[in-house]
Amino acid sequence: MTKKFKNIEHIFFDLDHTLWDFDLNSKLAYQQIFKEHGVTLNLEKFIRVYEPLNLQFWRMFRENKISKENLQYQRLKTAFDACNYSVDDDQIHLFADLYIAYLPNNNHLFDGCIELLDKLQEKYQLHLITNGFNGVQQSKVENAGLSKYFDVVLTAETAGIKKPDAAIFHQALEMAGASVSNSLMIGDSYEADIKGAQDIGLATIWFHITDQEIPENEVVVHQLKDIYPLLS
Repeated sequence: MTKKFKNIEHIFFDLDHTLWDFDLNSKLAYQQIFKEHGVTLNLEKFIRVYEPLNLQFWRMFRENKISKENLQYQRLKTAFDACNYSVDDDQIHLFADLYIAYLPNNNHLFDGCIELLDKLQEKYQLHLITNGFNGVQQSKVENAGLSKYFDVVLTAETAGIKKPDAAIFHQALEMAGASVSNSLMIGDSYEADIKGAQDIGLATIWFHITDQEIPENEVVVHQLKDIYPLLS
């Protein structure tokens, strides 16, 4: 759907899978771990198994069905088991900690990210709402050179609530001095970013990078560069 957004003053972005190329940066973190600790499992095979499992466990975490610690352990344990590669619990916990430490060290952004933010910053106040963990997300933002673009960076860990809960969107709006009527949410997760924002009346643009079915009347882009024309 093509739509021009009017009267927008504040734009709220998701971070992972929207601006920050999570899958690529995650793969590079595991590549470093495998190399340093002599893991002989084929990295490509591991990643193919790990990525959908990671999304599954994040969904459970978002729905408060598992803890942060359980998420970090289970996504690795389940992936190694599915690959029939033996790793003991001490190694799993070590790899989980190293992954969190290494993840912000690689900071590939999606094509057009900086160009888009440079353009938008001239006209709009920009903010982040992310379900990621506080320290990791702050490091990503700083290491990727994104800090200068965002007035408010709100993590679920800081907020005490996760997207798609309405409370995190209301908290971000209040922190930014913004209102539903003059704000827009952009993210990759239909459930967390798009439906969550729409449920409180926010306008949305869905950054669609999977094969997920697109419901009728959704405003969708497949590349970041396609966002700006919808606003100008």
